[in-house]
Amino acid sequence: ARFAPAAVAAGAAAVLTDPAGAGLLPADLGVPVLVTPDVPAVLGRLAAALYGEPGRALGTFAVTGTNGKTTVAFMVDHALRALGRTTGLVGTVEVRVAGRAVPATLTTPQPDELQALLAAMVEAGADDLVMEVSSHALALGRVDPLVYDVAGFTNLTQDHLDFHGTLEGYFQAKASLFTPRRSRRGVVLVDDDWGRRLVEQARADGAAAVALAVAAPAEVPADWRVGDVRADATGTAFTLTHRDGRTLRTATALPGGFNLANAALAAAMVLESGVDVAALQAALDAAGGLSPVVPGRMEQLSERPRVIVDFAHNTDALAQALAALRPATAGRLVVLFGAAGERDRSKRPDMGRVAAEAADVVVVTDDDPHDEPPAQIRAEVLAGARAVSGATVDEIPSRAEAIRTVVLGAGDDDTVLVAGRGHETVQEIAGIPYHLDDRDEVRAALASRTGGPTA
Repeated sequence: ARFAPAAVAAGAAAVLTDPAGAGLLPADLGVPVLVTPDVPAVLGRLAAALYGEPGRALGTFAVTGTNGKTTVAFMVDHALRALGRTTGLVGTVEVRVAGRAVPATLTTPQPDELQALLAAMVEAGADDLVMEVSSHALALGRVDPLVYDVAGFTNLTQDHLDFHGTLEGYFQAKASLFTPRRSRRGVVLVDDDWGRRLVEQARADGAAAVALAVAAPAEVPADWRVGDVRADATGTAFTLTHRDGRTLRTATALPGGFNLANAALAAAMVLESGVDVAALQAALDAAGGLSPVVPGRMEQLSERPRVIVDFAHNTDALAQALAALRPATAGRLVVLFGAAGERDRSKRPDMGRVAAEAADVVVVTDDDPHDEPPAQIRAEVLAGARAVSGATVDEIPSRAEAIRTVVLGAGDDDTVLVAGRGHETVQEIAGIPYHLDDRDEVRAALASRTGGPTA
């Protein structure tokens, strides 16, 4: 509100603020002042009206959940483009407008920015929007007034408790996407209790919720179910079957059971949008399945040693990534990671514990300390790792040095997982941003190895 006079002087036609902000405005501002307790939601509605309701001109897909949002969004986008459609993508890694990519700053943009993006997509001839929707965006009303055609739910594990306070609050923020106010149809993975609860709650709220079972027991009711899973070094093939008899056979080259679930969810979302199963089958056959390159998501940078960069930044994601890599590792499984500062501290020892339980070598380093003392963050992670016997546990504060040390020390049969930051290119320490891209650091270290890497 204190910047309102300057904004008006620069040409602003009105001011939108909350009651507290209204109390700070001068009485003679000279333009209309709109006061609401929910600025983001109202801003979204105003922006949508100003841009001509662009969301109504697009097929709209939303993905939420703790882990897997980015990969599922890329897979849905991949499938739609395989069908010959022009897409727009909004997410953690990038924002893409009909083939033109720009870096992303937030998982879900602010309401006015989002509506501007949608308008640009419509102008560029896009048919569909695929976007990640974070729990923060749902709680703060950033996506209002969009009503998505299909929403997808991956999973829910401990994360973002610094914002939501409790796991229940976190769940309810996610669940708000699966209401008639925000989506016309939901596809929910029911492999865990949260997913099963979400289906029941959504249906009780009058929403059309479709259950998808990948690893759930046979007695768990599901509309779509995955079967005939065949995994090898090239990836995982599977059959997706609806209770009405429709079947789709496809595969993903992305490793791990969690990526099998991601691929099944993406396929089910596209089918639930009304796409004919035979059309999707033909499109995916021609495209080689659901195997898009997702920056910083189980991204393999060399083969011998096998070096993977992944965004896994919470306990469950780290455990699943390591579990996916262990079967194909002939040598040692090495993991390098840290924990972000000024975020949920309670998960730090658990991250250390699961790393030490799953890997042979654990290297704890800095992630994004922000304004929290880095040594304190590392100590909390190390406490969990050193409580487990068996793994070698080391501490290397500098992330760049840690990556170089681990990659140079890896044997050809080893697997190295560099976890926690994925696609990110800025590391914040004591409020100062520094350029740091894990993938660039890995490539530099690989180039220093005698003979270079085998990619």
